[in-house]
Amino acid sequence: MGEPTVGDIGPDFSLPGTEGKTYSLAEFAGQPVVLAFYPNDFSPVCTMQLRAYSSAIDDFRSYGAVMLGLSPQDLESHSSFKERLGIAFPLLADTESEVAKLYGVIGPVGFYRRSVFVLDRMHVIVYRHVSRAGMTFRSSAELLQAVEMAIAAD
Repeated sequence: MGEPTVGDIGPDFSLPGTEGKTYSLAEFAGQPVVLAFYPNDFSPVCTMQLRAYSSAIDDFRSYGAVMLGLSPQDLESHSSFKERLGIAFPLLADTESEVAKLYGVIGPVGFYRRSVFVLDRMHVIVYRHVSRAGMTFRSSAELLQAVEMAIAAD
């Protein structure tokens, strides 16, 4: 199977995350989900990206949407990053990059590509962006527009 694209059902997963729990896509059935894959806790661009999404979290929640951050660092790193920056959504530890591989966001040398997927209430992918170079990120406004479209299509 190739990498999932718009119109495909997002592959389910189960990963440990902050708040001391394990998260799966299935547990958010009936809710739009935003998956933000980012390369590294504390890197400059990731810091700006997660801060931006965090500051817009109430807007995402107003649509009933769940945001999850995924990267290959362990829970200790994620907890520190989340606490220091006040990240307002769970960060999941994809230490073996299994979920990144399911979503096709691993670059040629095995690193996470900065990528965002928006899934509708049935977890069909309605928006997909996989960066080739990781120096920029998709804006909260762009992602909110994708969530809005996902809800309107229901």
